[in-house]
Amino acid sequence: MSNNFFKILRAGVNTTFQDKGRNNLYHIGIPFSGAMDNRNYLLANKLAGNKLDTPVIEFAYQGPLLKFYGDKINIVITGDVVFKLKQQDKEFDGNCYETYQLENEDEINILSTNKSVYGYLAISGTFDLKLQWGSCSINTKANIGSNDGKKLENEQEIKISKLNENINKKKIDYLNSKIENIRIMKGTNFDYFSEKGKKDFLEKEFTVSKLSDRMGMRLEGPKIENIVNTNIKSEGLLKGVIQVPADGNPIIMLSDHGTIGGYPKIAVVASVDYDRLVQISPGSKIKFKEIELSDAETLFKLYEMETQNLLSQI
Repeated sequence: MSNNFFKILRAGVNTTFQDKGRNNLYHIGIPFSGAMDNRNYLLANKLAGNKLDTPVIEFAYQGPLLKFYGDKINIVITGDVVFKLKQQDKEFDGNCYETYQLENEDEINILSTNKSVYGYLAISGTFDLKLQWGSCSINTKANIGSNDGKKLENEQEIKISKLNENINKKKIDYLNSKIENIRIMKGTNFDYFSEKGKKDFLEKEFTVSKLSDRMGMRLEGPKIENIVNTNIKSEGLLKGVIQVPADGNPIIMLSDHGTIGGYPKIAVVASVDYDRLVQISPGSKIKFKEIELSDAETLFKLYEMETQNLLSQI
């Protein structure tokens, strides 16, 4: 155990530890969780010189203000984030996807995400965290994960168990692309909805609700008319499934979603668009575009190849 740690001077809006998540636990009601934007999670760890499955700090909207105590350490922030660094009373703006070296009593102030939702802070080392079911990922709705399943709080100390020996400065030029047309495939209950309901879903705009969180993205717009049954026998859910409750407003299941649900499933988001979907901020407009499963599989393979190419450049 090292004597290095961060003191949280301001915790931020929704700051948690996240990693690759928990797989193969749906049968006992444990959701996948993990970093919302997987590509930015992987880039953060690669830039910090870590193994790709190392836990990081995920923050939403306004991030934390942290003061570092200890030996030299490299940090990096990924996403579309505005932040400042304070070193020996000198304050300056930081750049995402570029590592910075912190020394004793230096500060990092993550002010906000920029027209997006999530950002990531990785260190050149390992946080001292307890794992639950093989993961540190925090699910605040279920109180699962490190930190007793709760988001980080003011005055808390984040202890660091290990620092990497090689902390060479790294950076990569990367621009987060925005997305408005979300590619989807028909869900198992697509035919529960009227022709007008289907047409509205596929052709009209929806607004991302302020009530969205890590569990689900709520949409506001045309009411999607159900002509069969607004409630069904509860079935298993997956990340990206779009349910339509009785009020006709779709809900997209996100990383901390419940493992079963009893609302009809009109569609499922193609995995290729998930990282960019979760970065769409409340108040933004989105539309859906139907594609075939074979196309979704091909597009996701290409996205994965693009991610691996980015990682190989670091």
